[in-house]
Amino acid sequence: MEPTNVNDPEYYHKVVDCQYACPAHTPVPEYIRLIAAERYTEAYMVNWESNVFPGVLGRTCDRPCEPACRRGRVEEEPVAICRLKRVAADNKGDIKHLIPKAPKEGNGKKVALIGAGPASLTVARDLAPLGYEIHVFDEQIKGGGMMRSQIPSFRLPDHVLDEEVNNILEMGIHTHFKTYVSSLKDVLAKDYDAVFIGTGAPRGRDLSGLPGREEGSANIHIGIEWLASVAFEHTSKVGKNVIVLGGGNTAMDCCRTSRRLGGENVKVVVRSPFTDMKASPWEKEDAMHEDIPILDNHVPKSFVVENGQLKGMTFEKVHAVYDEKGKRSLVSTGEDQVFIEADDVLVAIGQENSFPWIERDLGLEFDKWEMPKVDALTFQSTNPKVFFGGDAALGPKNVITAVAQGHQGAISIDLFCQGKSLSDRPAPFTNLISQKMGIHEWSYDSVVANDHRFVVAQADKSVTLKDRKKEVELGFNILEGFKEAQRCLNCDAQTVFTENRCIECDACMDICPTSCITFTVNGTEEDLRTRLMAPALNLDQDLLVSGTLATGRVMVKDEDVCLHCGLCAERCPTSAWDMQKFFYNVTKAHHGCQTA
Repeated sequence: MEPTNVNDPEYYHKVVDCQYACPAHTPVPEYIRLIAAERYTEAYMVNWESNVFPGVLGRTCDRPCEPACRRGRVEEEPVAICRLKRVAADNKGDIKHLIPKAPKEGNGKKVALIGAGPASLTVARDLAPLGYEIHVFDEQIKGGGMMRSQIPSFRLPDHVLDEEVNNILEMGIHTHFKTYVSSLKDVLAKDYDAVFIGTGAPRGRDLSGLPGREEGSANIHIGIEWLASVAFEHTSKVGKNVIVLGGGNTAMDCCRTSRRLGGENVKVVVRSPFTDMKASPWEKEDAMHEDIPILDNHVPKSFVVENGQLKGMTFEKVHAVYDEKGKRSLVSTGEDQVFIEADDVLVAIGQENSFPWIERDLGLEFDKWEMPKVDALTFQSTNPKVFFGGDAALGPKNVITAVAQGHQGAISIDLFCQGKSLSDRPAPFTNLISQKMGIHEWSYDSVVANDHRFVVAQADKSVTLKDRKKEVELGFNILEGFKEAQRCLNCDAQTVFTENRCIECDACMDICPTSCITFTVNGTEEDLRTRLMAPALNLDQDLLVSGTLATGRVMVKDEDVCLHCGLCAERCPTSAWDMQKFFYNVTKAHHGCQTA
């Protein structure tokens, strides 16, 4: 193998698995260390720099960082990264003075943001300090988009969302709430230099072809529309017997909200096996904790309506069959159809985009699914003045992905308004700084706690089920947050190897607790992976390969199992090994297209 190009910052970024897995590339180990040091305000601002909504995401994030956490490779559970984000948010001090404001003199450019959800608000946050005049349009009465209309208050209290949305709007943003944009042509005819569309995926899928759907329509509701109706207090009750169709997080929100609005016998019914459900594991656990059964492998066949009144639904029982490629088919078990009684049915089987307000003669091309054709890097549409982000761009995902796309959209708009190439994008800020202050003295705490993941307390369900605004999760207290933070392995402390200092004494290999270091003759990657101290089987993680040493061997380190514990650097007699802190900040437009 060729020596690893350690001058490429993306190499070290990839090794910080949690940060690499986060769509917004939040520097997770950095803010966790700050929490352990009780520097909550600084931890919050490190988060705010990347993910914009730490308090919201500390409660609702889909947590793509946690499956990547290296702690999960040495024990069952990863570090509770998401919940630690909430620790920073709950315990921070005043941050108003830390948030940038729009300059007194603008740069003469105006940008319209259609939709006030996480993607648009991220664009506003990034562009306003650069002097852009930002105008946000939304038909709701407040900002937040689907964070407000689709995430129930028992998961995300209004005051948390209001604070983080207002932190952005108070930067000098011009807001146009209770304003429905009915024509993109009209917007483009005004004096905006660019338009960003972050309207989400506002249309819920239906079962319009199912027998009884029209006859029972008074008591059959589209899940996301029903949740919005509850959020804005247009709906305050539901029937005693409720069926929720669907296996995603929206279905979990619907069933748990139903329990709080009077549903005594609430059931979730899903076509797929329980293990294939799209809902996050913790969402399913919370629903079942609230006495909501989940009936899997039930395919809806009809709505049963008698004398104009919905009585329930019939289902066919199926089982899953997988072919050699893992593709699933649902095959009938041959049993009789199952009838389930229902006063109301909530349909939460997916979301779709809807752009009836975008005229088709504006140079915007749409694909066969009526999705706009958007560049996956720049988020520019085929009309160069129009950009998309969040669910409106590439389909429904989650809040943290919308934030990441908002950052990229802001960079593109800034470049576009300056007349620069959108493909010539600034690199993120990266740096490696040695962690040694003296011989074998470290500026970070390298001792990792052996504690298992701590459990987050919940309010008693006898209380929460009576009040839809009562937050269920109580969050970690300060001591629990400290202990959970101590579980972090500090993966952004990188092991750096310098060939010309190495005397090949093998001391680092001997002391390595995970046997990730091997000195051996070179070979192909496929060959090398089989000849290490422990076979390197995870092909998604790189090997760190040195140049040729004095004996003709090379040093090979398996990044998949390295704990970044620093023992190799401590034992090395010639300082061939060093520990260096990797700084990586995702590029954002509000720092002139580069963070500092």
